[in-house]
Amino acid sequence: MNKHPVMLSGLILALFAVAGTGLVAFTHLQTADRIAENERLALLRSLNALIPADSIDNDIISDNRLLDDPDRLGGDRIQVYLGRKQGQPVAAVFGSIVPDGYSGPMKLLVAVRIDGTLGGVRVVSHKETPGLGDKMELRKSDWILGFDNRSLNNPSLAGWGVKRDGGVFDQFTGATVTPRSIVKAVKNTLIYFREHGERLFEPPTDSLPKTAGLSGDHQQPAGNRGRE
Repeated sequence: MNKHPVMLSGLILALFAVAGTGLVAFTHLQTADRIAENERLALLRSLNALIPADSIDNDIISDNRLLDDPDRLGGDRIQVYLGRKQGQPVAAVFGSIVPDGYSGPMKLLVAVRIDGTLGGVRVVSHKETPGLGDKMELRKSDWILGFDNRSLNNPSLAGWGVKRDGGVFDQFTGATVTPRSIVKAVKNTLIYFREHGERLFEPPTDSLPKTAGLSGDHQQPAGNRGRE
């Protein structure tokens, strides 16, 4: 049996494999920077929706820290973006986690102005039931706008709950767990800011380490669970 054709076929296949791997690597290198920039711009749009661009003059994405406070912020690697103008603190935007959503954890952006009032809240990642527990999405309803300009004094701490629990925030029809969990997470973020807000804008220490880069999963996978 002549082994040369078999060896030649094997060599050709190997060459194709090397060429294919090289092409994939080249494509990745060519697009990685573009993907990273697109992610950066998407994050910047989300931040500017809560903290207007003309109210700050720093690079809010680069001016960030990682925080460790599962009790108040829902996790041990929570990113906070700091907005300043002429070096003075303006607002902090927390990537807070809602650990007890009905269908799993949710990720928020919670903007807190230096005076302790909310610049706004957005849910950027969740698995809640479409058509039932997803009314916190701005494209589905204006419920999330009910946090605008709120603070720990508006309402009082006792009012930071859904109406079913004696609070001031609406619940969703047939879905109370989701809004209850979000209200609790936003309140806890405000409490964290009340306790640590001034330190956030100081030079980093070991307890508030400085970190660069992006974080956050902006996808919103659909859930398939029933009534909440």
